Amino acid sequence: MSVLVLAENPKGKFKKSAFEVTHYGHLAAQSLGTDCIALVIGDVDNPAQLGTYGASKVIQVAHTGGFDSKVYSTIIAEVAKATGSDVVVVNHSANGKAVMGGVAVKLDAGIVSQVNAVPTQDGGALKVTKPVFSGKAFAEFSVSSANKVISLMGNAIPLAAVGSDCAVESMSVDAPAAGVSIKEVKTVDGTVPLPEAELVVSAGRGMKGPENWGIIEDLADTLGATTACSRPVADTGWRPHHEHVGQTGVAIRPNLYIAAGISGAIQHLAGVNSSKCIVVINKDPEAPFFKAADYGVCADLFDVVPRLNEAFKKALAE
Repeated sequence: MSVLVLAENPKGKFKKSAFEVTHYGHLAAQSLGTDCIALVIGDVDNPAQLGTYGASKVIQVAHTGGFDSKVYSTIIAEVAKATGSDVVVVNHSANGKAVMGGVAVKLDAGIVSQVNAVPTQDGGALKVTKPVFSGKAFAEFSVSSANKVISLMGNAIPLAAVGSDCAVESMSVDAPAAGVSIKEVKTVDGTVPLPEAELVVSAGRGMKGPENWGIIEDLADTLGATTACSRPVADTGWRPHHEHVGQTGVAIRPNLYIAAGISGAIQHLAGVNSSKCIVVINKDPEAPFFKAADYGVCADLFDVVPRLNEAFKKALAE
Protein backbone atom coordinates (compact mmCIF):
# COMPACT_ATOMS: atom_id res chain seq x y z
CA MET A 1 0.00 0.00 0.00
CA SER A 2 1.36 3.43 -0.99
CA VAL A 3 0.39 6.72 -2.64
CA LEU A 4 1.59 7.25 -6.21
CA VAL A 5 1.69 10.79 -7.61
CA LEU A 6 2.30 11.86 -11.20
CA ALA A 7 4.81 14.74 -11.29
CA GLU A 8 4.27 16.43 -14.64
CA ASN A 9 7.40 17.80 -16.28
CA PRO A 10 6.70 19.76 -19.47
CA LYS A 11 9.88 20.52 -21.42
CA GLY A 12 11.86 18.43 -18.95
CA LYS A 13 11.31 20.75 -16.00
CA PHE A 14 9.07 20.62 -12.95
CA LYS A 15 6.57 23.39 -12.32
CA LYS A 16 4.96 24.32 -9.05
CA SER A 17 2.11 21.88 -9.74
CA ALA A 18 4.54 18.94 -9.61
CA PHE A 19 5.74 19.98 -6.18
CA GLU A 20 2.16 20.55 -5.02
CA VAL A 21 0.96 17.09 -6.02
CA THR A 22 4.06 15.52 -4.45
CA HIS A 23 3.56 17.33 -1.16
CA TYR A 24 -0.13 16.46 -1.22
CA GLY A 25 0.80 12.82 -1.80
CA HIS A 26 3.16 13.03 1.19
CA LEU A 27 0.41 14.45 3.43
CA ALA A 28 -2.05 11.84 2.18
CA ALA A 29 0.48 9.07 2.82
CA GLN A 30 1.03 10.35 6.36
CA SER A 31 -2.72 10.33 6.95
CA LEU A 32 -2.96 6.77 5.64
CA GLY A 33 0.17 5.52 7.37
CA THR A 34 2.15 4.74 4.22
CA ASP A 35 4.71 6.22 1.80
CA CYS A 36 4.51 8.59 -1.16
CA ILE A 37 6.11 7.54 -4.46
CA ALA A 38 6.53 10.07 -7.27
CA LEU A 39 6.30 9.01 -10.92
CA VAL A 40 8.23 10.90 -13.61
CA ILE A 41 7.62 10.10 -17.27
CA GLY A 42 10.43 11.10 -19.62
CA ASP A 43 13.63 13.04 -18.97
CA VAL A 44 13.66 15.78 -16.36
CA ASP A 45 16.22 17.92 -14.59
CA ASN A 46 17.01 16.58 -11.09
CA PRO A 47 14.05 14.26 -10.39
CA ALA A 48 15.51 13.57 -6.93
CA GLN A 49 14.38 17.04 -5.78
CA LEU A 50 10.84 15.68 -5.38
CA GLY A 51 12.10 14.17 -2.14
CA THR A 52 12.22 17.70 -0.73
CA TYR A 53 8.43 17.81 -0.88
CA GLY A 54 7.85 14.39 0.61
CA ALA A 55 8.47 11.67 -1.97
CA SER A 56 10.17 8.63 -0.44
CA LYS A 57 11.48 7.69 -3.89
CA VAL A 58 11.04 8.58 -7.55
CA ILE A 59 10.17 6.10 -10.29
CA GLN A 60 11.35 7.33 -13.71
CA VAL A 61 9.96 5.76 -16.88
CA ALA A 62 11.70 6.52 -20.18
CA HIS A 63 9.43 8.08 -22.80
CA THR A 64 10.55 10.04 -25.85
CA GLY A 65 7.20 10.94 -27.41
CA GLY A 66 4.89 13.78 -26.47
CA PHE A 67 1.86 13.50 -24.24
CA ASP A 68 -0.63 10.79 -25.20
CA SER A 69 -3.36 9.92 -22.70
CA LYS A 70 -3.43 6.24 -23.73
CA VAL A 71 0.33 5.87 -23.23
CA TYR A 72 0.43 7.83 -20.00
CA SER A 73 -2.55 6.09 -18.42
CA THR A 74 -0.97 2.69 -19.18
CA ILE A 75 2.35 3.74 -17.65
CA ILE A 76 0.69 5.14 -14.51
CA ALA A 77 -1.47 2.04 -14.02
CA GLU A 78 1.44 -0.37 -14.53
CA VAL A 79 3.68 1.54 -12.12
CA ALA A 80 0.85 1.61 -9.56
CA LYS A 81 0.54 -2.18 -9.82
CA ALA A 82 4.30 -2.72 -9.61
CA THR A 83 4.68 -0.51 -6.53
CA GLY A 84 1.53 -1.69 -4.78
CA SER A 85 0.05 1.81 -4.86
CA ASP A 86 -3.67 1.81 -4.12
CA VAL A 87 -4.04 5.61 -4.27
CA VAL A 88 -3.04 7.53 -7.41
CA VAL A 89 -2.96 11.33 -7.41
CA VAL A 90 -2.65 13.60 -10.46
CA ASN A 91 -2.94 17.35 -10.88
CA HIS A 92 -6.32 18.65 -12.03
CA SER A 93 -4.61 19.93 -15.17
CA ALA A 94 -5.43 19.28 -18.81
CA ASN A 95 -3.11 16.27 -18.82
CA GLY A 96 -4.26 15.03 -15.42
CA LYS A 97 -7.91 15.17 -16.46
CA ALA A 98 -7.05 13.37 -19.70
CA VAL A 99 -5.41 10.38 -17.97
CA MET A 100 -7.30 9.86 -14.72
CA GLY A 101 -10.30 8.14 -16.30
CA GLY A 102 -8.11 5.68 -18.17
CA VAL A 103 -6.07 4.96 -15.05
CA ALA A 104 -9.25 4.35 -13.05
CA VAL A 105 -10.54 1.87 -15.64
CA LYS A 106 -7.24 -0.04 -15.74
CA LEU A 107 -7.09 -0.26 -11.94
CA ASP A 108 -10.84 -0.80 -11.44
CA ALA A 109 -10.67 2.22 -9.16
CA GLY A 110 -13.08 4.75 -7.73
CA ILE A 111 -12.41 8.28 -8.94
CA VAL A 112 -12.89 11.80 -7.55
CA SER A 113 -11.73 14.96 -9.31
CA GLN A 114 -10.85 18.43 -7.98
CA VAL A 115 -10.12 17.46 -4.38
CA ASN A 116 -8.95 20.32 -2.18
CA ALA A 117 -8.08 18.72 1.17
CA VAL A 118 -5.95 15.89 2.51
CA PRO A 119 -7.90 12.60 2.51
CA THR A 120 -8.74 10.67 5.63
CA GLN A 121 -9.34 6.98 6.12
CA ASP A 122 -12.62 5.60 7.39
CA GLY A 123 -12.21 1.87 7.69
CA GLY A 124 -11.41 0.69 4.19
CA ALA A 125 -12.83 3.82 2.57
CA LEU A 126 -11.03 7.01 1.62
CA LYS A 127 -12.80 10.28 2.41
CA VAL A 128 -12.06 13.33 0.27
CA THR A 129 -13.69 16.74 -0.17
CA LYS A 130 -14.18 18.85 -3.30
CA PRO A 131 -16.00 22.08 -4.16
CA VAL A 132 -19.43 21.80 -5.75
CA PHE A 133 -22.01 24.25 -7.16
CA SER A 134 -19.26 26.45 -8.63
CA GLY A 135 -17.42 26.59 -5.33
CA LYS A 136 -20.41 27.65 -3.25
CA ALA A 137 -20.30 24.48 -1.14
CA PHE A 138 -18.12 21.48 -0.39
CA ALA A 139 -19.05 17.82 -0.69
CA GLU A 140 -17.43 14.86 1.04
CA PHE A 141 -16.97 11.68 -0.97
CA SER A 142 -16.25 8.23 0.43
CA VAL A 143 -14.39 5.94 -1.99
CA SER A 144 -14.65 2.31 -0.91
CA SER A 145 -13.01 0.58 -3.89
CA ALA A 146 -9.67 -1.14 -3.35
CA ASN A 147 -7.92 1.40 -5.59
CA LYS A 148 -8.58 5.13 -5.77
CA VAL A 149 -7.71 7.84 -8.30
CA ILE A 150 -8.01 11.52 -7.42
CA SER A 151 -7.01 14.83 -8.98
CA LEU A 152 -5.77 17.78 -6.94
CA MET A 153 -6.85 21.37 -7.54
CA GLY A 154 -4.09 23.91 -7.95
CA ASN A 155 -3.16 26.08 -4.95
CA ALA A 156 -5.28 23.87 -2.71
CA ILE A 157 -2.53 23.26 -0.15
CA PRO A 158 0.51 25.29 0.97
CA LEU A 159 3.89 23.98 -0.09
CA ALA A 160 6.47 23.03 2.53
CA ALA A 161 9.91 21.44 2.38
CA VAL A 162 9.77 18.28 4.47
CA GLY A 163 12.78 16.28 3.34
CA SER A 164 15.72 16.17 0.96
CA ASP A 165 16.68 14.61 -2.37
CA CYS A 166 15.54 11.00 -2.60
CA ALA A 167 16.52 7.91 -4.56
CA VAL A 168 15.54 7.65 -8.24
CA GLU A 169 14.76 4.25 -9.76
CA SER A 170 14.31 3.52 -13.44
CA MET A 171 11.45 1.29 -14.53
CA SER A 172 10.55 -0.11 -17.92
CA VAL A 173 6.88 -0.28 -18.93
CA ASP A 174 5.48 -1.94 -22.05
CA ALA A 175 3.22 0.88 -23.21
CA PRO A 176 1.06 0.88 -26.36
CA ALA A 177 1.99 2.86 -29.44
CA ALA A 178 0.90 6.47 -29.32
CA GLY A 179 -2.38 7.20 -31.04
CA VAL A 180 -1.63 10.91 -31.35
CA SER A 181 0.91 12.53 -33.66
CA ILE A 182 2.11 15.92 -32.43
CA LYS A 183 2.79 18.28 -35.32
CA GLU A 184 3.46 21.49 -33.42
CA VAL A 185 3.42 22.76 -29.85
CA LYS A 186 2.73 26.40 -29.03
CA THR A 187 3.15 27.49 -25.44
CA VAL A 188 3.21 30.78 -23.57
CA ASP A 189 6.60 31.32 -21.97
CA GLY A 190 7.83 33.84 -19.42
CA THR A 191 4.72 33.97 -17.22
CA VAL A 192 3.30 31.75 -14.51
CA PRO A 193 0.36 29.74 -15.94
CA LEU A 194 -2.98 30.92 -14.57
CA PRO A 195 -3.85 27.64 -12.78
CA GLU A 196 -0.56 27.92 -10.84
CA ALA A 197 -0.54 31.70 -10.28
CA GLU A 198 -0.70 32.99 -6.72
CA LEU A 199 -1.27 36.60 -7.81
CA VAL A 200 -3.59 37.52 -10.69
CA VAL A 201 -4.53 40.93 -12.11
CA SER A 202 -7.58 40.77 -14.36
CA ALA A 203 -9.70 43.24 -16.30
CA GLY A 204 -12.87 43.39 -18.36
CA ARG A 205 -14.78 45.56 -20.77
CA GLY A 206 -14.38 48.52 -18.43
CA MET A 207 -10.92 48.93 -20.01
CA LYS A 208 -12.75 50.32 -23.09
CA GLY A 209 -10.19 48.89 -25.51
CA PRO A 210 -6.98 46.85 -25.85
CA GLU A 211 -4.92 50.03 -26.16
CA ASN A 212 -5.52 50.74 -22.47
CA TRP A 213 -4.22 47.41 -21.19
CA GLY A 214 -0.82 48.87 -20.32
CA ILE A 215 -1.92 49.93 -16.83
CA ILE A 216 -3.02 46.34 -16.07
CA GLU A 217 0.27 44.91 -17.32
CA ASP A 218 2.23 47.51 -15.32
CA LEU A 219 0.41 46.55 -12.12
CA ALA A 220 0.97 42.85 -12.83
CA ASP A 221 4.69 43.48 -13.44
CA THR A 222 5.01 45.33 -10.15
CA LEU A 223 3.38 42.48 -8.22
CA GLY A 224 4.95 39.66 -10.23
CA ALA A 225 1.39 38.62 -11.09
CA THR A 226 -0.19 36.86 -14.07
CA THR A 227 -2.69 38.79 -16.20
CA ALA A 228 -6.20 37.53 -16.94
CA CYS A 229 -9.43 38.77 -18.48
CA SER A 230 -13.17 38.20 -18.70
CA ARG A 231 -14.77 36.23 -21.53
CA PRO A 232 -16.11 39.24 -23.52
CA VAL A 233 -12.58 40.64 -23.63
CA ALA A 234 -11.14 37.39 -25.00
CA ASP A 235 -14.05 36.93 -27.44
CA THR A 236 -13.52 40.39 -28.96
CA GLY A 237 -9.81 39.74 -29.39
CA TRP A 238 -8.58 42.32 -26.91
CA ARG A 239 -6.63 39.64 -25.05
CA PRO A 240 -5.57 36.05 -25.90
CA HIS A 241 -8.00 33.27 -25.01
CA HIS A 242 -5.56 31.56 -22.62
CA GLU A 243 -6.09 34.56 -20.27
CA HIS A 244 -9.86 34.01 -20.06
CA VAL A 245 -10.91 33.03 -16.53
CA GLY A 246 -14.41 31.92 -15.61
CA GLN A 247 -16.80 29.02 -15.94
CA THR A 248 -16.01 28.56 -19.64
CA GLY A 249 -12.34 29.53 -19.27
CA VAL A 250 -9.67 28.76 -16.72
CA ALA A 251 -10.66 28.16 -13.10
CA ILE A 252 -8.14 29.70 -10.72
CA ARG A 253 -7.40 29.75 -6.97
CA PRO A 254 -4.83 32.53 -6.43
CA ASN A 255 -3.99 34.07 -3.09
CA LEU A 256 -4.91 37.49 -4.53
CA TYR A 257 -7.25 38.26 -7.44
CA ILE A 258 -7.58 41.90 -8.52
CA ALA A 259 -10.46 42.52 -10.93
CA ALA A 260 -10.73 45.89 -12.67
CA GLY A 261 -13.71 46.82 -14.81
CA ILE A 262 -15.41 43.42 -14.52
CA SER A 263 -19.08 43.39 -13.54
CA GLY A 264 -18.89 39.94 -11.97
CA ALA A 265 -21.44 37.84 -13.84
CA ILE A 266 -22.09 34.40 -12.33
CA GLN A 267 -20.12 32.72 -15.14
CA HIS A 268 -17.02 34.73 -14.25
CA LEU A 269 -17.45 34.23 -10.51
CA ALA A 270 -17.62 30.47 -10.99
CA GLY A 271 -14.01 30.46 -12.14
CA VAL A 272 -12.53 32.82 -9.55
CA ASN A 273 -14.57 32.59 -6.34
CA SER A 274 -12.09 30.13 -4.81
CA SER A 275 -9.51 32.94 -4.69
CA LYS A 276 -8.34 33.57 -1.15
CA CYS A 277 -8.68 37.36 -1.46
CA ILE A 278 -10.68 39.23 -4.13
CA VAL A 279 -10.23 42.96 -4.78
CA VAL A 280 -12.77 44.59 -7.10
CA ILE A 281 -12.36 47.97 -8.81
CA ASN A 282 -15.51 49.19 -10.57
CA LYS A 283 -17.26 52.55 -10.87
CA ASP A 284 -20.71 50.91 -10.89
CA PRO A 285 -21.89 50.57 -7.27
CA GLU A 286 -24.44 47.95 -8.40
CA ALA A 287 -21.83 45.65 -9.95
CA PRO A 288 -22.56 42.14 -8.60
CA PHE A 289 -18.82 41.50 -8.13
CA PHE A 290 -18.86 43.68 -5.01
CA LYS A 291 -20.96 41.05 -3.22
CA ALA A 292 -18.18 38.48 -3.69
CA ALA A 293 -15.30 40.86 -2.96
CA ASP A 294 -13.18 40.95 0.16
CA TYR A 295 -12.26 44.55 -0.71
CA GLY A 296 -14.04 46.85 -3.13
CA VAL A 297 -13.17 50.22 -4.64
CA CYS A 298 -16.10 52.02 -6.25
CA ALA A 299 -14.23 54.43 -8.52
CA ASP A 300 -12.87 54.88 -12.04
CA LEU A 301 -10.27 52.16 -12.69
CA PHE A 302 -8.22 54.57 -14.83
CA ASP A 303 -7.70 56.64 -11.71
CA VAL A 304 -7.37 53.82 -9.19
CA VAL A 305 -5.12 51.29 -10.97
CA PRO A 306 -2.16 53.66 -11.65
CA ARG A 307 -2.34 54.99 -8.08
CA LEU A 308 -2.52 51.45 -6.72
CA ASN A 309 0.50 50.53 -8.81
CA GLU A 310 2.52 53.44 -7.43
CA ALA A 311 1.51 52.52 -3.88
CA PHE A 312 2.68 48.94 -4.42
CA LYS A 313 5.97 50.14 -5.91
CA LYS A 314 6.59 52.35 -2.90
CA ALA A 315 5.68 49.60 -0.42
CA LEU A 316 7.84 46.98 -2.17
CA ALA A 317 10.80 49.35 -2.29
CA GLU A 318 10.80 49.90 1.47
